[in-house]
Order: sequence, then structure tokens, then C-alpha cells
Amino acid sequence: MSEQEKVEQEEISAELETQNEQEKPMEETEIQDGDALENAIARVQELEEQLIQAVKKEQDILLRTRAEIDNIRRRAEQDVEKAHKFALEKFAKDLLETIDNLERALSTPANVENETIKSLVDGVELTLKGLLSTVARFGVEPVGVIGETFNPELHQAISMQPTEGFESNQITVVLQKGYLLNGRVIRPAMVMVAQ
Repeated sequence: MSEQEKVEQEEISAELETQNEQEKPMEETEIQDGDALENAIARVQELEEQLIQAVKKEQDILLRTRAEIDNIRRRAEQDVEKAHKFALEKFAKDLLETIDNLERALSTPANVENETIKSLVDGVELTLKGLLSTVARFGVEPVGVIGETFNPELHQAISMQPTEGFESNQITVVLQKGYLLNGRVIRPAMVMVAQ
């Protein structure tokens, strides 16, 4: 081999070595780029999962908030309805005394043969009837009828005594009528009950 050939071979060898050295970092860079890409993909997937969880959480919060708003609205409507329904309670309780007085007046024995007294009794009866129909229109209804079964939610037992013709726990005497306002007891009936 001539010297020139040796020089050419050395140059070729040097070029090959240079190329090999340049290719090695490229492979390492490609490997590093591949790892970075995999890491980036994993991170994107992780962020997508977090986003999905956040969206679910926000939807849950929204749903709960709507339900709470509906509950508040429903409670407010019920409160208003109860306020309307039972606004008359105090007034109705005060009227019960008047009803009781009119009933007592009618239960007192009177000389109905006297025309003046008869017209007075008729007037009291009409007044009582009108008052009872008026309070009934507003949801006030009497409770406590002789022969009815005793109910501690509606009646107040004054005494229990054996009474013929009545079954156990039946009302035998009504001492004072009780009243309900739209289904709520505003005054329990005072009664005597059969044993």
C-alpha cells in the first residue's frame, strides 16, 4: 500500500468513527426523546383522569345544590301553607268560648211557652248555628261525640266509670267539646269514658 492509500484509509476510518460517534448520541437522544414522550403521554392521561374526576365532583356539587334549593323552596312553601292554614288558630280559640257560652245558654231550661223567651231561644239557636257554620268554613270542626271511641290525641279523659250500654273505652259524657283547626287539635274534648 502506498502512502496515499494509507492516508485515504485513515481518513475513511476517521470519517466512519466520526459518523459512529455522531450516530450514538442520536440514538441516545432518540431513546431520551422516547422516554420523554412516554412520560408526557402518562402525564396527559393522569391529567385527563384528574379532569374527569373534577368534572364528576362539580356535577355532584351542582346536583346537590339543586336538590338543596328544591328542599328549601318546598320547606318555604310548606311554612307559608301552614301559616295560612293556622293563622286563625288564636282567633278560633277565642271564638270557642263564645260557642261554649251559646251552647250553655241553650242547655239551660227555659220557659219556652213564653213568647219572648221562645224568640230569644230561637235567636240564640240561629246565632250558634251561624257561628258554627262560619267557623266550619274556615276549617274548625268539633270533636267529642257520645259513643265515639276514646282517642287520647283528640280527647282528655276526666274520669273512667263503668256505664251500661257502652263498651270499654267509649265516650259516655262530653263535658266540653273539643275542636280541630284543619286537622290540628286546638282544644281537646273533655270527656268521661266507660271502663
